[in-house]
Amino acid sequence: MAAPPGPAGFQFAIDRGGTFTDVFARCPGGRVRVLKLLSEDPAYRDAPTEGIRRVLQEELGVALPCEEPLDGSRIQWIRMGTTVATNALLQRRGERAALAVTRGFRHLLHIGTQARPRLFDLEVAMPDVLYEEVIEVDERLIPEQEDCHLPGSDTWPRVQGVSGVTLLVQRPLDVSRLRTDLERLLARGIRSLAVLLLHSYAWPGHEEQVGALALSLGFSQVSLSSAVAGMARAVPRGLTACADAYLSPGVRRYLHGFCQGFRDGLKGVAVQFMRSDGGLTPMASFGGARAILSGPAAGVVGYARTTFDPRDGTPVIGFDMGGTSTDVSRFAGHFEHVFEASTAGVSIQAPQLDINTVAAGGGSRLFFRSGLYVVGPESAGAHPGPACYRKGGPLTVTDANLVLGRLLPEFFPRIFGPNEDQPLCRDTAAAAFRELAATIRAFRGHGGDSGDSGDSGDSGDSGDSGDSGGDKLSVEEVALGFIRVANEAMCRPIRALTQARGHDAARHVLACFGGAGGQHACAIARTLGMARVFIHKHSGLLSALGLALADAVQEEQEPCALPYGPGAFPRLEARLRELERRCRDALSAQGFAPAQIRTEPFLHLRYEGTDCALMVSAQGHPPGPGTCAAGDFLGAFTERYQQEFGFTMPGRAVLVDDLRVRGTGSTEPVPEPPLAPRGEPPRVETVTRCYFEGGYRDTPVFLLGELGSDHALPGPAIVIDTNSTIVVEPGCVARVTALGDISIEVTAGTAPALGPAMEPVALSVFSHRFMSIAEQMGRTLQRTAISTNIKERLDFSCALFGPDGGLVSNAPHIPVHLGAMQEAVQFQIRNLGPELREGDVILSNHPMAGGSHLPDLTVITPVFWPGEPRPVFFVASRGHHADVGGSSPGSMPPHSQSLAQEGAAFVSFKLVTNGEFQEQAVTEALLAPGSVPGCSGTRNLRDNLADLRAQVAANQKGIGLVRELIGQHGLQVVQAYMGHVQANAEVAVRDTLRAVAARWGTSLWAEDTMDDGTPVRLRVTLEPKEGSAVFDFGGTGPQVVGNSNAPRAITLSALIYCLRCLVGHDIPLNQGCLAPVQVRIPPGSILDPAPDAAVVGGNVLTSQRVVDVVLRAFGVCAASQGCMNNVTFGSPRGGYYETVAGGAGAGPGWGGRSGVHTHMTNTRITDPEILESRYPVVLRRFELRAGSGGAGRHRGGDGVVRELQFRAPTQLSVLSERRATRPYGMAGGLPGAPGLNLLLRRDGRVINLGGKSSVCVQPGDVFRLLTPGGGGFGPPEDGAGGAPRDPPDPQDLWAPQDPQNAPNAPNAPTPETPETPETPETPETPETFLERGSVFEFRRAQEAV
Repeated sequence: MAAPPGPAGFQFAIDRGGTFTDVFARCPGGRVRVLKLLSEDPAYRDAPTEGIRRVLQEELGVALPCEEPLDGSRIQWIRMGTTVATNALLQRRGERAALAVTRGFRHLLHIGTQARPRLFDLEVAMPDVLYEEVIEVDERLIPEQEDCHLPGSDTWPRVQGVSGVTLLVQRPLDVSRLRTDLERLLARGIRSLAVLLLHSYAWPGHEEQVGALALSLGFSQVSLSSAVAGMARAVPRGLTACADAYLSPGVRRYLHGFCQGFRDGLKGVAVQFMRSDGGLTPMASFGGARAILSGPAAGVVGYARTTFDPRDGTPVIGFDMGGTSTDVSRFAGHFEHVFEASTAGVSIQAPQLDINTVAAGGGSRLFFRSGLYVVGPESAGAHPGPACYRKGGPLTVTDANLVLGRLLPEFFPRIFGPNEDQPLCRDTAAAAFRELAATIRAFRGHGGDSGDSGDSGDSGDSGDSGDSGGDKLSVEEVALGFIRVANEAMCRPIRALTQARGHDAARHVLACFGGAGGQHACAIARTLGMARVFIHKHSGLLSALGLALADAVQEEQEPCALPYGPGAFPRLEARLRELERRCRDALSAQGFAPAQIRTEPFLHLRYEGTDCALMVSAQGHPPGPGTCAAGDFLGAFTERYQQEFGFTMPGRAVLVDDLRVRGTGSTEPVPEPPLAPRGEPPRVETVTRCYFEGGYRDTPVFLLGELGSDHALPGPAIVIDTNSTIVVEPGCVARVTALGDISIEVTAGTAPALGPAMEPVALSVFSHRFMSIAEQMGRTLQRTAISTNIKERLDFSCALFGPDGGLVSNAPHIPVHLGAMQEAVQFQIRNLGPELREGDVILSNHPMAGGSHLPDLTVITPVFWPGEPRPVFFVASRGHHADVGGSSPGSMPPHSQSLAQEGAAFVSFKLVTNGEFQEQAVTEALLAPGSVPGCSGTRNLRDNLADLRAQVAANQKGIGLVRELIGQHGLQVVQAYMGHVQANAEVAVRDTLRAVAARWGTSLWAEDTMDDGTPVRLRVTLEPKEGSAVFDFGGTGPQVVGNSNAPRAITLSALIYCLRCLVGHDIPLNQGCLAPVQVRIPPGSILDPAPDAAVVGGNVLTSQRVVDVVLRAFGVCAASQGCMNNVTFGSPRGGYYETVAGGAGAGPGWGGRSGVHTHMTNTRITDPEILESRYPVVLRRFELRAGSGGAGRHRGGDGVVRELQFRAPTQLSVLSERRATRPYGMAGGLPGAPGLNLLLRRDGRVINLGGKSSVCVQPGDVFRLLTPGGGGFGPPEDGAGGAPRDPPDPQDLWAPQDPQNAPNAPNAPTPETPETPETPETPETPETFLERGSVFEFRRAQEAV
């Protein structure tokens, strides 16, 4: 067959990565050239230009000196993906920029969602904002509301927003003051400006005036949030505008420099760049905010175009494993986009491919911790790199593959060592593994009979070598063990992309690319049950190939605020036609003919009363009677909603949030020439010894370039290409396709028999599997629940428990749920015992039954196994229901004095009996609080029932996964490893307690008080030899008449949280954490009240004080704000609830973070624009409370000031602490300022509401919340940290007391107070990769409740 004709000129597709630049070139004669070169090299100025130069020089046969500009006349087009923007963001090397923001919100983007990124890090480390200066703009828009009664609002000008809503101009733009502020910025040398004005997405007039003025004054870059990301929600839109202002100038400079490498500046050459959404855009339109995923997006396009076969529709999982991380994505005939995702701590609100990055790559470091094999997230980076790089680096996944024989040094360039002239060094890696093997043997030898049986000689696993001490544990067994753990870590996000969304992972093809993926592909496919792996012949540079195959894309989007229905169809159709016209015009200007242009309209739809919007296309749903002319969007929405979430909401209105049109300009792809058959067996380059399960195997090595389309390679085999190594595992068969790609048939394989004795590798794998069960239960609950609290705020936890009720795995981690769920399950075992039968499901929320507070309903299901009379496991899900009755909406009354006033209580209620859901009985129970004087039954019965059914379904998912695991390994083994995982957590806590005792002594003591004077006292007695401790809360004050009483389960949750913080690294959070700990709580105290005591405040307030006391006893850091600042307002028509951030405590090596949630909560706060659009309030201020953090060598974080102005008569309730006491300082640091709750009446009166209050407010009244600051660490006079900050704003109507005269300032340490450790030297921080993607966002959102 003749080769297809070549292009008219040279075509270059270039992916400029952080380490390497890949070049894919089509030459005029039809020849394809590929090459890989370093992105940074002193031998040339720019890697893409150098790649073009090399191809042109070799193809044209003329010398082209690298110092001279190239002639671009022979180039037809250049397409590029680049990490320039990504690297600038990661390294914080962008343009000096400023932010112009609506007055009162100067710290809005610093506070962000107020959630901290890592739940158990006492040092709240978050990326800095991208701007160095803020100016506040005098202007204000607020949405019009029918029932608004603000004084003077009837005279304010009105403007019509592009979304269809009307806005009130509460304060016009002050141009004069703005001009002065902008000129001041210019005088400081700042030329880049981001602009964020509230509600500008709906009416951008004020932003456009700011932008025009800034440009006229001389700013070179102005990024308007309304233009960069015209969607509702100020925080992500503002962050996107800041990213654009910060990155775009650098991107432009790079593009200008690139063009300067050509004589004519590339005039007449079509130069396009890949954006994060997977589409090409002209160079002039390539900007910072949409450039961040440029390279990874090209890789998705590459495998989508080369692996997916539309004839059979088999979906594909993309698996791109690099040196630091692995990208996982999915393609099933269309690109899957997300519209908000975080990179390097910055939320970007723009269309981007759903690429999930996990911190597991070739450079991921290997650790053995407390009996557990751990891979990453730390990375060796490029320098020093893995141990085998000969630069003193740590052990990594690459080292493991090398010692197993899966990487062959003779096929790598000699670029390693200090002088970069040596080959990879297997001996160095093997020596490091020998040391690690000795550590593992020593651990197992001290562990009694753990791991002293089995047949590792047959299994290849690391440890069961048949001798009592594991003395025969080999380097290869340890290395293979870490490979298995790494593979399991990479399988988890794939399961989340497939199984958790209703797709079967086994029904996908695994498309593998990237430098390291070929060594792991077979094992990962086998683990997930996939039957085929596809590896393109250019897999080592698939992103470059993807650029060559990509379409040009033009997107247009605008907000909308219309209900979807016939009345809105004319406006929707008109706006979609206008967006389509813009797309076609833009693509036509790029040279595309009408026949090459396709457009697809989308609507961003959601059910009324929910926040879960889906961007849906009408593809496959043609228009019909009663539908929009562009298609049946409602049918498409309900179909996808059913698939994603398992139900729909018939009868509920559907709202349109945004309109979007995606236009694509396509060029006919050049077909690849077929690969001829060889007609003879493949030539074996060499035979090597490669280690697999069962030991070493002789493994032939083949060169990909020498293979023909008639070749099949049974495993084990290794296929070498210039840029990648492919391992074909035993039992698999690799076939060369007609185009020269590799298709591997993967068989199920036989796993080695596993006994009940502890084996470290299996321990790590089971730890992942147990956690995966809990995670998938959570995804099922989120999919099937109906309420905002569970479905969108993700306020729930799912967990797996052993037959004794002991916690095995809990995911995701909501601190206040950690220990309480175990107490709930164990109570049911004691209370019901033999009454528990298969088909029963128990509902419980009572504090005496392990409940936290009544809105948290726990559903518990026993897991039975044939032949076993008693449950072999339990699964449970706990969800926060928005209302369960009681004296106030939301079931969180500030003045409750008995449990009966807080809602419906369940002790051991059988929600399901013999498989039948007891709807009538549970309905009666939920309505029962209405019989209590002054109380109501549940105010939202429909959501209660729907969410309870969802919790039952989540438990059923867990049961299926547990039974699947038992079916694979047997009940005895699974229960044994349940115990081993719990024992592992126990070992980690014992090690920590031993270290504490060695440094600070065996007796620790601390005390703090509630605002009412109730003391919380703790004495910790440590036993160093055993690594155990007694936590004795003797002397704690008695139960109180209010609702600050905390059930015992709350104290256990706080203890598990604190112990995990002290451990300092990831451990399984389960029953084992408390095994070394004896907890003594006096009955009848505030921490173990009577069964009928009010407890709603104990869950949200007293839990924080328990944490303060524990951390004070250990002396690890100063107190954080110690409160959740619970604010509720509403009327009989509905209500709103939020918790508000404060200051974090400082520690021995860090200052406290300002404006963040700490310890037992991590709730995200509602975005200002959503708050004002849906509720009768105006948010007047939300900024940091300057000076409220305690002074010290390291300052405590500042609290926040938040002002709500009410637009209609409303009931306001506040439930808070730290209004009379102050968050303590540590080691001589001063305490943080207490909080303050003020009501500013419209007549000028100022009222102190106290810590707990409920009042009626009128239109014009303002609630001013000042949250506490964190305590300082170290004497203030020791460093600049003691220098005074700006004084508190006079508007606060309060100034901090002199810390020396403060009634609660800590005195000198008593003899029983532990000596605070000296400030340790700051260790070198290992390189870690920031995860991203929808799976990561789900987990992060789950932890932010």
